[in-house]
Amino acid sequence: MAALTEHSTLPLPRFDAPVRLLIVVAPYYRAIADALIAGARRTAEAAGASVDLVEVPGALEIPAAVAMAGRLANYDGFVALGCVIRGETTHYDTVCNDSSRGLTLLGLQGLCLGNGILTVETMEQAVVRADPEGQDKGGGAAAAALHLIALKRRWAGAGRAGAPGRDDRPDVIRLAEALDGVSDAEGRA
Repeated sequence: MAALTEHSTLPLPRFDAPVRLLIVVAPYYRAIADALIAGARRTAEAAGASVDLVEVPGALEIPAAVAMAGRLANYDGFVALGCVIRGETTHYDTVCNDSSRGLTLLGLQGLCLGNGILTVETMEQAVVRADPEGQDKGGGAAAAALHLIALKRRWAGAGRAGAPGRDDRPDVIRLAEALDGVSDAEGRA
């Protein structure tokens, strides 16, 4: 059982410059969402990060909200939170797979994010995983985002990323701007 497995966690990174995180949460199961948020906020605070929060209707909307914020807002990283509990139909599989796939693709495009969307069989499993004093999956998702931000900043400072003339924004963001007709001449940040 998972209870017998030892887990290791990295210490939180330290930052020289402020860090802004956006928590995107689907509060379908409000008590679970609130526990995940509490854990994520506590971890962000421990690292000195500031946090904003937005709610979306469900787990499938989380990747879209993260993508929009990555394109239109000024956040260093993102924390995806929610809970999907298996029901009687295959909808569970669709929601789990597609929300995870969407977040993975955003991460591969360069967004720093932690995935704290619980995918469980029962409410009891969700409670254990969400509890900030238990498995603290919300805190773990925030820690993942913070570690990726630290890596991105370290590598950006190494000279390769951010070099003059280099566009380090994720391809999905550049594509979306091209579709919207935004250009360098229009003063993109």
